[in-house]
Amino acid sequence: MKHNILVDTSIWIEFFNHSDSEYGELLEQLILDNRVVYTGVILAELLQGAKIEKEYHEIQENMAVFPFLESSYQTWLSVGKTAFSLRRKGLTLPLTDILIACLAEENTCQIFSLDDHFKKIPGTKLYNS
Repeated sequence: MKHNILVDTSIWIEFFNHSDSEYGELLEQLILDNRVVYTGVILAELLQGAKIEKEYHEIQENMAVFPFLESSYQTWLSVGKTAFSLRRKGLTLPLTDILIACLAEENTCQIFSLDDHFKKIPGTKLYNS
């Protein structure tokens, strides 16, 4: 069974800026295999990085074709619990990354990212090509 891949902002940026790079080509294959999902924080980060209005709309249209993972009250409880546990161990990570990790776990997804933060979040499954 192939699991869906929650693609982090760092990979999307690589894909949009350097589609012929190793990560761009890996993402292209995941897109062709219909394995890509995303969530609100990733969309917001991508839109925030648009340089002009046209690019903003192109990002919005391109992302709309992929399945979207919604967060729930339970998701946010998991985010809070995970952040609390990590802080008790001396680790303070961005809530955005913890949210992505919690959504990935809830939806049985692997995370495809260039960000090392995910390696520090227990239970996170990373995509390795």
